[in-house]
Amino acid sequence: MTTHAPQAAQSVTLPTTLDEAVAALAAMPTAVPVAGGTDLMAAVNSGQLRPAALVGLGRISEIRGWQYQDGHALLGAGLTHARMGRPDFAALIPALAASARAAGPPQIRNAGTLGGNIATAAPTGDALPVLAALEATLVIAGPGGARREIPVSHLLAGMEMLRGGELIGYVRVPLLHAPQVFLKATGRTGPGRAVASVALVLDPARRGVRCAVGAIAPMPLRPLDAEAWVARLIDWDNNRRLVPEALTAFGEYVAAACIPDPVPEVDGSVVPLPPAVLHLRRTVAALARRALGRALS
Repeated sequence: MTTHAPQAAQSVTLPTTLDEAVAALAAMPTAVPVAGGTDLMAAVNSGQLRPAALVGLGRISEIRGWQYQDGHALLGAGLTHARMGRPDFAALIPALAASARAAGPPQIRNAGTLGGNIATAAPTGDALPVLAALEATLVIAGPGGARREIPVSHLLAGMEMLRGGELIGYVRVPLLHAPQVFLKATGRTGPGRAVASVALVLDPARRGVRCAVGAIAPMPLRPLDAEAWVARLIDWDNNRRLVPEALTAFGEYVAAACIPDPVPEVDGSVVPLPPAVLHLRRTVAALARRALGRALS
């Protein structure tokens, strides 16, 4: 926080259970939930947000861990990036652990949470393409102990929204027990906001490849045709082999799907993509190619 921060919240509630937090939000419709506060305080300090009340989620122990449930991992929304980056979590969901370790400097990783990354839905959120590729679902807590589930992609795309008094309680992630990769490119050396990111997971049981591209659009993009195309080329019965040329073609396929060529004008002419956009497309192609190569190696 800064010494010249805008007007602070008039009240702060610190519930100890998820249902208490939901009840507090229902009783104070203008209240803002806060966990790590990495995005919230930036908005407050810049004058973009002046919450009338805060509901702190840091004391809710039930959402700060994870458990196994029917072949899935049920992740608490209060899990910090630092906790997800540890080796025991990395053995469970490698791509999500990699994204957590890349989320920023230690102070950000120690404070920022999984639920906050989803609720803020910033295009550069590192966890978002991983959750999209894993086809994770959200367990939403509502008033009166109500629980409902929605695909994370529906929330990120605005197809379904959180209702009044609702909170993201948990994230349900399928345990694939297969290679997963997360890669990102930043505008500088070391931790930083992603210019582009790619999450890729293999699903041997369904002989599928799932890929999501982050940071280049308001929500993660799934190049479904590219996924299906490369999945048919992989020799799933022979150490998941794939010819090197297919790796390059997959990268180009993903990049073209996410950053397509311009639509021709009425007279048939085509305005070329700006150099910066072409560079971004080459970056996405390189990330997708490397991610698939690492997953298959």
